[in-house]
Amino acid sequence: MKRPNAWRAYTPEQLDQLNRLCDDYKAFISDNKTERECVAAAINKATEAGYRDLEEVVNAGESLRPGDKVYASVRGKSLMLVQLGTEPLERGCNILGAHVDSPRLDVKQNPVEEKHELVTLDTHYYGGIKKYQWVTIPLAIHGVVAKKDGSVVSVAIGDDADDPVFTVSDLLIHLSSKQMQKTASEVVEGEKLDVIVGNRPKADAKDDDKETVKENVLAIVREACGIEEEDLLSAELEVVPAGRARDLGVDRSLILGYGQDDRSCAYPSLVAQLECEAPARTAVTILVDKEEIGSVGSTGMQSHFFENTLAEVIAAAGQGGELELRRCLARSRMLSSDVSAAYDPNYAEVFEEKNSCFLGHGITFNKYTGARGKSGSNDADAEYVALIRRIMDEAGVAWQTAELGKVDAGGGGTIAYILARYGVSVIDCGVPVLSMHSPWETTSKADVFEAYRGYKAFLAA
Repeated sequence: MKRPNAWRAYTPEQLDQLNRLCDDYKAFISDNKTERECVAAAINKATEAGYRDLEEVVNAGESLRPGDKVYASVRGKSLMLVQLGTEPLERGCNILGAHVDSPRLDVKQNPVEEKHELVTLDTHYYGGIKKYQWVTIPLAIHGVVAKKDGSVVSVAIGDDADDPVFTVSDLLIHLSSKQMQKTASEVVEGEKLDVIVGNRPKADAKDDDKETVKENVLAIVREACGIEEEDLLSAELEVVPAGRARDLGVDRSLILGYGQDDRSCAYPSLVAQLECEAPARTAVTILVDKEEIGSVGSTGMQSHFFENTLAEVIAAAGQGGELELRRCLARSRMLSSDVSAAYDPNYAEVFEEKNSCFLGHGITFNKYTGARGKSGSNDADAEYVALIRRIMDEAGVAWQTAELGKVDAGGGGTIAYILARYGVSVIDCGVPVLSMHSPWETTSKADVFEAYRGYKAFLAA
């Protein structure tokens, strides 16, 4: 049952809306390439839409009422947005959950090194990547450096037109006979993903001076940012592809950009939440960190921030305590807003066609993900899938279903299983992506638009 192509049904008005949304989306993922940047931008948009900091509400002893909008941020890396509905919270919430971290190269704590007058930064790759894809492309560095005096310096170099960029070198083809015999996982080793940052010695260097290029690089950084080499011990610097998201194709139907897993779901979720009007069930959107490495740590979905924040909301609304919290969780519904693998005709051998999703055919529902025998997956129950079908069809949303490739081809997971622990009804639901986890991923504008429409219909249901 291959679903129809979404493009065929759009009215001129819908096409205008689609293009506006996708232009905003491209700007969002171009301007925000780290989880910190995504959360900061989302908070700015939420504040403009009338959301207030939950911590300030609690500290002021204020009460929450239906229609009130609040947000809670965790270390600037994860965010939870809540709009209270007219129904009691113990009847459950409608929840969207996406992640805003993406595969990248993280700068090590002691990274600066000079070898033969070439200065590099050592990196440690983050998430599942094909390492060979990260060499010889323009790279940018985004992040923060925390200093001992408590100040935090923001860093973003490589994306403005006048900025320098960075790169990782590769072995020239003329000397690559042995390298070319290696498997793809070994052709570029993790310890060789060193980012080139300079080659010019300091002006007053003498021939027998050592590490003069490193000194020059550090002097430039010190002058521009007030950062000493030792400050890098308490830094979070992420190396990401340089450049902005672009329209792809002569028909401009596709988007090529970095971090679309999972920002192609995070941004439509955010917009749907901010546009939600007077919901009956409380509307919640979670934008979380660390999904690409197992949702661990204090800013990952496995932490208690979601549960704790919901408890604070229930208390501020005067709607009970621990028992009401447990009832709320068990009666909640969720779309785990995460991407799916779009069918790629170049690699048809790893897909089972009738259980694949296709670019331009709408938002995708994965009843389960996991690997091999559904290991590590949430498997949505049939009754919940039927409910979601009804919500989407009544809203006229273009949607499709998929599995993550052939049964034994590989696998993957999302945050769905974590929320399912609370008894939440949850299904994976997101945008099909080509070249997932590569530096430049591809999505269809139609699918981004249908994700927004589907998420908005779900929050209102």
